[in-house]
Amino acid sequence: MSGVSGTSGTSASGTGETLVRYEAAGGVATVTLDSPANRNALSSRLVAQLHAGLQEAAADPGVRVVVLGHTGNTFCAGADLSEATSGPVDPEGPVAGRARALAGLLRALVELPKPVIAAVDGHVRAGGMGLVAACDLAVAGPAATFALTEARLGVAPSIISLTVLPRLTSRAASRYFLTGEKFDAARAEALGLVTLAAPDVPAAVAELVAALRQGSPQGLAESKKLVTAGVLAAFDADADALASTSARLFASEEAREGMTAFLQRRPPTWAE
Repeated sequence: MSGVSGTSGTSASGTGETLVRYEAAGGVATVTLDSPANRNALSSRLVAQLHAGLQEAAADPGVRVVVLGHTGNTFCAGADLSEATSGPVDPEGPVAGRARALAGLLRALVELPKPVIAAVDGHVRAGGMGLVAACDLAVAGPAATFALTEARLGVAPSIISLTVLPRLTSRAASRYFLTGEKFDAARAEALGLVTLAAPDVPAAVAELVAALRQGSPQGLAESKKLVTAGVLAAFDADADALASTSARLFASEEAREGMTAFLQRRPPTWAE
């Protein structure tokens, strides 16, 4: 499993930077986003390593529950804007590959035959919202904040809409998709984005893990199929088109301006 740290804490391949750590003990696979210098942004390498970690958890009969956590004060900042602005402006080039990879990662979370809990006590932005929404359960701590910031950058939450929209009311989706406003863990719980806003994330996660361990592997897998069937049907129907839309937007001049302005810490031209 290239680039993913195993229980020994070393890269399984022995080469490449480890951005996702994987540990399995006591029936729980802990998959940790570990690129704090990059705010755990969804670089191509991090997406590939996270996908590999999920595959390992799915294949291990000893794993009953998966916990998706993070290091640093950001759970996930969304797309890696440095990567997004460094390649050619071509919606059929690398940007299309990154869009399809993200769609594949979100689908892997949704269809994993074991419950996945997001353990969040940091900032969640854009594509990170898609990760949280794709998990079956999510616990958010006092330091957690959430925002769908894509429109402010000249793009849209295209692919992640597949997992985020089923979690939100229509009015909440309209507000936060369009305004990019930030909200806290209590608001995220009220909206249905997270399962529980908790003062102690590890303790709350441990309680959920204990409850899930009471279910049989077959019972959990089949029960999960019931609650994810609609989301997976949407992936079947819309994922390819949404990936194409995402690639087109990220390759646009307007998005280049928005992302460059963000990296340069200045207002984009349309906000001046």
